[in-house]
Amino acid sequence: VGEANYYFRDTCRMCGGNNLTKTVKLTPTPPGNDLLTKDEIGCNESIYPLDLYFCEECYHVQLGHVVDPEILYQKNYTYVSATSSQFVDHLSNYVDEMIKLFNIKTNSLVLDIGSNDGTCLSFFKDKGMNIVGIDPAREIAEIAIENGIETVNNFFSLELALELRKKYGPAQFITSHNACAHIDNLLDIIKGVKHCLDENGVFVLEVGYLVDVYNNTWFDTIYHEHLDFHTVAPFEKLFSRIGMEVISVERISPQGGSIRVMTQKRGGKFKRDNSVDKLINLEHKLGLDKAETFYKFDKKIRLVREKLNKLVCKLKDQGKTIAGFGAPTKATTLMAHFGLDEKVLDFIVDDNPLKQGLYTPITHIPILSAEALYELQPDYVLVLAWNFAEPIMKAHQMYSDKIGKFILPMPVPRIVE
Repeated sequence: VGEANYYFRDTCRMCGGNNLTKTVKLTPTPPGNDLLTKDEIGCNESIYPLDLYFCEECYHVQLGHVVDPEILYQKNYTYVSATSSQFVDHLSNYVDEMIKLFNIKTNSLVLDIGSNDGTCLSFFKDKGMNIVGIDPAREIAEIAIENGIETVNNFFSLELALELRKKYGPAQFITSHNACAHIDNLLDIIKGVKHCLDENGVFVLEVGYLVDVYNNTWFDTIYHEHLDFHTVAPFEKLFSRIGMEVISVERISPQGGSIRVMTQKRGGKFKRDNSVDKLINLEHKLGLDKAETFYKFDKKIRLVREKLNKLVCKLKDQGKTIAGFGAPTKATTLMAHFGLDEKVLDFIVDDNPLKQGLYTPITHIPILSAEALYELQPDYVLVLAWNFAEPIMKAHQMYSDKIGKFILPMPVPRIVE
């Protein structure tokens, strides 16, 4: 492993404390998005540790090792928001709600950090707002620009914020969807947000919620892009460090389970409501403020692994063929930790044309289009993109009617009868 490509972070990203306890140890993997072309097979592949650490001071949970973002993002980040119609609807409703809730006037400046293909900003634009997106992934930023969404192709930072404020003026509203779990220097980002915000402006971020990950044993959301597993209590610490405050938090459903955290400069015009303390109390009730709880989580993962291995080994012993469905980033964690290699899966199908014709890292399983289910007719299909199991099984009912059966690996491994 090239040493320069990652480092161990020994301080908490939220409160800055250095009292971190290692709690969950997963199988080291390459970057989850690092799909290979045929020519790259046989080249040296780097793998990086995948362990969770718990901050004894503010109860934040974070990945111990941080992989260089240039490796994670510049090369092959294939998530485009417009590909998931559920998520597009979510963003459209979000824009309507935010405009109403915070009384955002037309011609206000709206910034989006991690703006992806500009889907969210396009809805603000339709409502008469001035918009600017910031996204480091080159191909995706180009798509946004082609669609008329002004986009700065760069990582957001305090330094960039100084330029943005100079060029565009203060922002009345700043938004970020699922980007704040991907950023190593979160404090610098929040300082940048504060610098760009109008005195009465609001910053709203949406991130995955550790409560949902914990309750459902969604351990495969642990991969190198996800540096943080957020709860509400540590956010209070982070924002108060730079003179901002959390005014409201709402649980929402995209990406499994998420929270929407609404913030402003300290003493801004909106009152803090009781939703913040409600969720902090829930986190305390679940024991997410104790390292022991995460040792239990580790044990729960082991039980799921044993169950799935038993099921798969039985089928393989009977000479059955198994394919995988979906090659999302999380599949790399799932496959590595559960030992789902080329001896288990003959091939994987994925609807994203950018992934077809490529191979999975380390295991080198070919990724084909979904037609392969009907041409090659595997006995079973293990749904790796299990969070989309319903739409996948619906779209391929012909497979389950005529050819074989689906297997769900999570949260409880089972064959769908």
